[in-house]
Amino acid sequence: MTASTRSQPVALLGEAPPRVHVAPPATRANSWQDVADLSARVGVVLDEWQELVLQAAMGERQNATWAAKRVGLSVPRQNGKSQLLVARVLAGALLFGEKKIVVSAHQQDTARESFTKLLEIIEADGNAALRSRIKPNGIMQALNREAVKFTNGAVVQFKARSGPGGRGFSSDCLMLDEAQILSQRAWVSINSTMSAMPNPQVWLMGTPPTPEDDGEVFANVRRSAMAGTSSSVAWLEWAADPKDDPADELTRWSANPGWNIRINHEVVDGEFETYPPDRFALDRLGIWASDLVEPAVIPADEWSALRAADPPAQDAAPDALAVDMSHDRVLAIAGCWGSHVELLAVDAVQDTLAAVEWLTERAGRRIPVVIDSLSPAASMVAALKAARVRVVVTGAADMQKACGGFLDAATTARLTHAGQQQLTDALAGAEKRKIGDAGGWGWNRKDPARNIAPLVAVTLAHYGATLNVKRPTGRVVTA
Repeated sequence: MTASTRSQPVALLGEAPPRVHVAPPATRANSWQDVADLSARVGVVLDEWQELVLQAAMGERQNATWAAKRVGLSVPRQNGKSQLLVARVLAGALLFGEKKIVVSAHQQDTARESFTKLLEIIEADGNAALRSRIKPNGIMQALNREAVKFTNGAVVQFKARSGPGGRGFSSDCLMLDEAQILSQRAWVSINSTMSAMPNPQVWLMGTPPTPEDDGEVFANVRRSAMAGTSSSVAWLEWAADPKDDPADELTRWSANPGWNIRINHEVVDGEFETYPPDRFALDRLGIWASDLVEPAVIPADEWSALRAADPPAQDAAPDALAVDMSHDRVLAIAGCWGSHVELLAVDAVQDTLAAVEWLTERAGRRIPVVIDSLSPAASMVAALKAARVRVVVTGAADMQKACGGFLDAATTARLTHAGQQQLTDALAGAEKRKIGDAGGWGWNRKDPARNIAPLVAVTLAHYGATLNVKRPTGRVVTA
């Protein structure tokens, strides 16, 4: 019995399409078929998915330059990425007049694997015509100096990026394998060496970065392609939908275009049984960590069930008020009446004077106003102090208590709210961030597009309402 919940019928589906497919328009021509034909002539027939990558990569503009200056490919291991790499290298040397092609990996042993794959093709039976295109003594096999020199002057070099940064990477075509381990420093050095080339093309090929990888460059290329902010990037990505069952063979097929050709399904079953779920999602299902679906701190249905049927009267004085502000200066003011929380205002502000006046009028000297010391709203403390408002300034320890108390009250149905959409959106865009080493946490944004200041404000208002007014936990600032 295996871990997969499907079997042979998935083979009828053929190769999985990419989950992400971005390609700049080619206005003059596309040379992908020339690459595929040359590869077939030397005995390497490309898969349909590999040809699809070439179609996205090999388009030309009207001025005969590559439409895709950067080509990104994210695909799980063992699907045939190295075969595609060698096909592009040979075409560069024999078809496109590229005089220098560099294949780079994080470590030399990985770069040497690509070199060995190219040698296998050159030395294969039936490839005498290809061998005749290699210069006499043109194959350099010395460790760290692997290269193949062609009679037309083209040379293919195989280099590690772990050596001196950027040196020797100036080339017409640069194939960056293991792109998930490409540091920003190396990328800047490499790009500076490529800037003088008339028609360069850089390929970045890899798998989704692990938390231990220096994957910022690979992620930035992906982000610019998917956001449409670059007109010269091609990006193809094979990955499962994060919401799909990882035990289902159809899920695994969707992430691995070579599933029906070269993937050992029993080995994948072993990966599923022994890897942590997030690592299996990344390594075998091609899912980027940023796309993984994290469970909500408070599920939407549970939050909705806490909506108050009979909220406090509008003129009732709250037990506490709280203020938070996002870094783009959206101010949120909240109140708490016993165990009921509501937003009272959410506004973009340039000058907080009006907010100070509003709080001073409503808080007076008795209702505490809670503000976290690290919030941009802390700039209001001095003005509130001058107005003789009771201000509770919280620190990290208080934030842990506030968030823990808010979550406990919500999960035990001892909290109600008014069903305000801004608060619901803030909760949907929030996750926990660690505070200290004892299990404490605070709110953190998981979605950069969402403002969580409303959630922080109601959390602090709830905390303020639970304080003993005579002996508050936070630091009380009075005139």
